[in-house]
Amino acid sequence: MNTTTTALVSSSRLAGKVAVVTGASKGIGAAIARHLAAAGAKVVVNYASSREGAEKVVAAITAAGGTALALPGDVSKQADVERLFADAARAFGPLDILVNNAGVFDFAPLGTITADHFHRLFNINVLGAIQSTQEALKYFNPAGGSIINTSSTVSYESPAHAGVYNATRSALDGLTRTFSKELGARKIRVNSINPGPTESDGVHAQGLADTFQKLGAATALGRVGQPDDIAPAVVYLASDEASWVTGQTHLISGGLR
Repeated sequence: MNTTTTALVSSSRLAGKVAVVTGASKGIGAAIARHLAAAGAKVVVNYASSREGAEKVVAAITAAGGTALALPGDVSKQADVERLFADAARAFGPLDILVNNAGVFDFAPLGTITADHFHRLFNINVLGAIQSTQEALKYFNPAGGSIINTSSTVSYESPAHAGVYNATRSALDGLTRTFSKELGARKIRVNSINPGPTESDGVHAQGLADTFQKLGAATALGRVGQPDDIAPAVVYLASDEASWVTGQTHLISGGLR
């Protein structure tokens, strides 16, 4: 696995803030959780199935002097989402930052798309983000805060065999713009990050590592991305430095486009 990373820098940019990161037991989500904690936030590391992975993320954060808690919850299930945010609020208080990172990617040519494939991707990638945002709003700090959605450059590139996945990411980009307009009056900013080809456990699990390495070689910077290349943008969007940034999709792709 490529080991090129962006250094994790400790700071107090998010001191006193509370963050929930869905799907944070591995990959980009885990890196986001670690970077938010390094910037001073108390972080809820959500997981759907990998308790061990989430606890490893929490252990790494606490070993570095941060504060984190692993909490279970499948974002496609309303009851799980309700429990997740209630438990997060009991542990850390009002919410300041939500990162809708939980998601699945699974490519399928047009002729092989099934209802199960469609509903699995949309239930997690789109409905999950909607349900998490709805529930988070019940616990958001009255002073406002930041919601960051993890999308993908696939929504711009529209590669072959990615029809349903592309549709979920395009939908999430649209929700980002719409929710930013709905929530601006509450001083809640909504943005998305759209990573390019990024090496992760999921990429390896689907046997796509070689494909992603080739895509990375085609970027302006000549390499595949790493989770630690993506996470610093989330810290920026969660911070007061981005106080006038909302409704935007931020491509983090090494110049792939």
